[in-house]
Amino acid sequence: QVQLVESGGGLVQAGGSLRLSCAASGRTFTPYAMGWFRQAPGKEREFVAAINWVGDNTRYATSVKGRFTISRDNAKNTVYLQMNSLKPEDTAVYYCAARASTSGIYTQPTSYNGWGQGTQVTVSS
Repeated sequence: QVQLVESGGGLVQAGGSLRLSCAASGRTFTPYAMGWFRQAPGKEREFVAAINWVGDNTRYATSVKGRFTISRDNAKNTVYLQMNSLKPEDTAVYYCAARASTSGIYTQPTSYNGWGQGTQVTVSS
């Protein structure tokens, strides 16, 4: 099983930017598809972005497309989420997730079996 640790969250004004990182440790020699999800208070966890193992295929939620970019550096066992033009409705705890896969890309939380502890992102208006 891979262990995941998110970082980079914080408080930012609307229109600002943040870059989240997700560092993996443990069974990092296994190919993993990765995803970012978020959960706001009182709401279900929702898909944000996903990337395949090679990094040549990505998916985004409609609400973040054009503003967020997911990327990965497999040499560093790290996945990133660059978030630009942040809005108050982006406020949530952001989680990264992993699933062993050589080529797949997944948008459902039930497809993942490894999760980080989450990092808080707060966007003020």
